[in-house]
Amino acid sequence: METDALQFAVEAGRTALWAALTLSLPLLAVGLIVGLAVSLLQAVTQIQEQTLSFVPKILAIAGTLLVLMPWMLRVLVDYTHDVFMKLPESF
Repeated sequence: METDALQFAVEAGRTALWAALTLSLPLLAVGLIVGLAVSLLQAVTQIQEQTLSFVPKILAIAGTLLVLMPWMLRVLVDYTHDVFMKLPESF
């Protein structure tokens, strides 16, 4: 009985981490790519303004968030549904 609860906890933690990674990775990747592009542009043009990369990154991440929101909600709803369906099995 205790092993089943421990196995449920480990599985719930694993799926929670996987869901968090799946949801955050696209936004982090877009921020990284835009940040690198702006930094490269700053290096080429020798502009040394630190705040210049902030606005393009925020706009790119916000746009990505708007585009991916239906998919992100589906992932969260599926994860929540799985947790609630497996919850009675753990007790």
